Amino acid sequence: MTEQPPVEPNAAGQPAGSWLTRNLKVLSGVSLLQDAASELLYPILPIFLTTVLGAPAAVVGAVEGIAEGTAALSKVVSGRVADRFRARPMIGLGYGLAALGKVAIAAATVWPIVLAGRSVDRLGKGIRGAPRDALIATGVPETAKGRAFGFHRAMDTAGAVIGPLIGLAGYELLHHHIRPLLVIAVVPAVASAILVVAVREPPRRRHRTAGWHPRHLPSRYWRVVGVLALFSLVNFPDALLLLRLHEIGFSVPAVIGAYVTYNAVYAVLSYPAGVVADRLSPRTVFGAGLILFALAYTGLGLTHSHTAAWVLLAAYGGFTAFTDGVGKAWISGLLARHEQGTGQGLFQGLTGLAILVAGLWAGFAWGNDGTLPLLVSGIAAAVLAGWLLTGPIRQLGTLRLRRR
Repeated sequence: MTEQPPVEPNAAGQPAGSWLTRNLKVLSGVSLLQDAASELLYPILPIFLTTVLGAPAAVVGAVEGIAEGTAALSKVVSGRVADRFRARPMIGLGYGLAALGKVAIAAATVWPIVLAGRSVDRLGKGIRGAPRDALIATGVPETAKGRAFGFHRAMDTAGAVIGPLIGLAGYELLHHHIRPLLVIAVVPAVASAILVVAVREPPRRRHRTAGWHPRHLPSRYWRVVGVLALFSLVNFPDALLLLRLHEIGFSVPAVIGAYVTYNAVYAVLSYPAGVVADRLSPRTVFGAGLILFALAYTGLGLTHSHTAAWVLLAAYGGFTAFTDGVGKAWISGLLARHEQGTGQGLFQGLTGLAILVAGLWAGFAWGNDGTLPLLVSGIAAAVLAGWLLTGPIRQLGTLRLRRR
């Protein structure tokens, strides 16, 4: 028998061909802990602002809008910094700021402190996102990008299931006192920041950066980013969907339960969606996700049935599973290694700003029940899905670049 040569490790210290790298496992655990903390806060923060601190309803929208805008803008910068220097310090800083923001919220006695804490929290999210995704992509074979990002999104979203459940249970056990829940949320947030120490960043070759400009990124990258950012203009924040449920008669526990259901479907389907994206193409899976989006938004805009609303929100979880990690894998496959942070940062920043715009126009057009913006977004997504699934392949990048 001919002796087989030993399997060489890749840049992340894993055997070549292995996609479940050490960094993927560690960063998935970090994201699970942080998302458990964030999603424990998410459903109760509006109640804390309005009932405990006495802020008007307009402040709730302002807090979320400013916080998400901060996250979107910081993503653009952080990705480029991570490509020029090192990713792990950026990731640690991002998760550390998120923990600090949650401490500020837990200690807040007036709503401006909540605004400051939420902005610091989201600034941390923006700083860590692109460097983290670039490090996840490092060492993962080109044929396994979808399942790698799918695994990460599944773990991240498992935290989004655990967090609201802890919040709901704590709300009942603590006799409807909210502030203790804010303190509890600090614990997994701090733990996630500490766990970043276990991340290992492989050495990398230096690339010239003088005179660099975003136009130096591949044209296929910009075509894909343009299409996904265009879709994000009709993908308004989930808080408005939860408002729609409340408007058709869902109680507060039912709204939280529906949100948990959405996240559970998202978590369960994220990894299988990534596997299918590797076998077919990210474009195909993303297009299928847009069909689910169109069904969910159009259905929620028309129905007053609670049973139908539960099913439609589950379909919406399928949409997120089919597009979130898949979109990042799609973008990653169009970039060289030294462009990963920059490309992911620009993609996530531009789509984040587009979602902020979507929230603004949908909020102004909401009216009494949100039917109009839901229908407009659903129809627009259906048209884009049809084009993605049937349009010429050459118009969008579906083949991955060779490493340069």
